[in-house]
Amino acid sequence: MRQTLSVLIRMGSLQRLAPFTIAALMAGLIWGAPWMILAVLYGAAVQVFVEYGMHRFLYHREPPQEQGVFNALYRAHIGHHEFPSDPEFFTGDDHWFPVRFAATSVVLHTLALWPLMGLADAALAASLAIFVGSASAFAFYEYCHTLAHLNVPKGWFGQRVTRSHLAHHFQDHDATFHVTFGMGWIDRLFGTAHDPETARARYDRATILSLGMDPEDLRLVTARKAWNLPARPGTKRA
Repeated sequence: MRQTLSVLIRMGSLQRLAPFTIAALMAGLIWGAPWMILAVLYGAAVQVFVEYGMHRFLYHREPPQEQGVFNALYRAHIGHHEFPSDPEFFTGDDHWFPVRFAATSVVLHTLALWPLMGLADAALAASLAIFVGSASAFAFYEYCHTLAHLNVPKGWFGQRVTRSHLAHHFQDHDATFHVTFGMGWIDRLFGTAHDPETARARYDRATILSLGMDPEDLRLVTARKAWNLPARPGTKRA
């Protein structure tokens, strides 16, 4: 656990979210009503769908043709598949994105709730939902994801998380888009649960790390150079 937490503490996105989470939590403790715990639970539930949706439809979308856009997607996710043990590529490089995404969500939720409960309560409920509920679920996701990729001693929990997530990396990258422990139901709901027979039929040893792309595709080669990575996927940087 120490190694996992060490990586999480240095994670830029969590560092930037932390002050907003603390501020929202303090505001809730001072001015919030007991029912606002429902807002926190709502925010955590919503994050599960955000995690799945972004992973499946944003990070695993059709690879862009334009090299600059491709490089951004490579840094955000494709590079993580090609070099899954490199902690620098566990997350993307835009560490302010979660804050911007959360702030936008708070504004939208506040506007939606304003006519029902007034501006002050709407803003507080929205802040608790997103900066406490969703952010906490996001931090737990990052914990599960980091634990799955680190080569550290693991108990029952760590082994379950690792077995589930690494099936996405090394057996079938078109399935098992959830990462957070216990959220396998969302893949079953949307028809992307891991199936051994389907995985064997799809499996291509040459392209499994590159999300189905030819590893020598010029876009991949250029992106690796741009991000100072080895020419061969799966190897370690010097």
